[in-house]
Amino acid sequence: MNTLQRALALGAAAALIQAVMLIAFAWPAVNIGPRDLPVVVTGPQAAMVADRLAEHDPDAFEITTVADESAARKAIDNRDAYGAIVTGGQPRVLIASAASPAVAQQLTAVAQQLSGVAAAPVEDVVAADPDDPRGAGFGAMVLPLVMSGIAAGVLLSLLVPTVGARVAGLLAFAVVGGLLSMGIVQGWLSIIPGNYLTLAAIAGLVSFAVAGTVVGLATVVGRAGIGLAALTMLLIGNPFSAATSAPELLPQPWGAIGQLLPPGAAATLIRSVAYFGGAGAAAPLTVLLVWAAAALALLGVGAVRTRGAASAPAGAPIPVTA
Repeated sequence: MNTLQRALALGAAAALIQAVMLIAFAWPAVNIGPRDLPVVVTGPQAAMVADRLAEHDPDAFEITTVADESAARKAIDNRDAYGAIVTGGQPRVLIASAASPAVAQQLTAVAQQLSGVAAAPVEDVVAADPDDPRGAGFGAMVLPLVMSGIAAGVLLSLLVPTVGARVAGLLAFAVVGGLLSMGIVQGWLSIIPGNYLTLAAIAGLVSFAVAGTVVGLATVVGRAGIGLAALTMLLIGNPFSAATSAPELLPQPWGAIGQLLPPGAAATLIRSVAYFGGAGAAAPLTVLLVWAAAALALLGVGAVRTRGAASAPAGAPIPVTA
């Protein structure tokens, strides 16, 4: 392949990547809608309200009836439901904008349909940060964590030759990056509440998982591993992270798949720790730990290969002279 052919092929490949990125980012955005969204109902008219919701859109809500309002609030606090409808007299709607401002808007719209002329009262029981009530800052926070992780992974893969030094670089990036990012997010922008060191540790784990995946694949596969990791995080992980919506609002199974990748797990884990006292944190924390462990395993494979290649000449037979 001559220079002109190579240039044309690279241009066509870049155009194809551009088209895929447009689909990956635009398609979820234009297909936002409730899909088995967990909601609880309670009170004397709970069955009637559940029937009305099911008739309006049978696939929109996953409705559970609980004993009373206290149980409904507990379900929201534990992240078992995004909201609740309390009946008995005039219906009331409980939302949690901290869990998802987009879902809170959906449930507020439902409240306008419950009581006929007058909209049902809406109470935000777990509110988003007052400095970021619509969650725009929170959603914008995830992409820089992913992009910086990819950039760090690329630099470490290309500029640091040894596996041990790459691991040291990953740890430095995770610690310093976590502290700095949460210092900006909390100290300057005030996007999320919560314990600074805990959130910094989460940001550091996210950074390590993303950058470590890039470095690990590059160590085992070569430069092709860099592209594979970057495309996975950007084309699948970021648009399906649900950082600005909720997994149940995205087309399935992509909403669920997004939660198995570091960007989606990061968004869910930060929400759980910052607003819900850690409720619902186990699953996303496990996802991030698995990715981090996989990165270390890949680096371990690379280290074994390097050691084996270095020791091979020493094991060669020594000629014997008469």
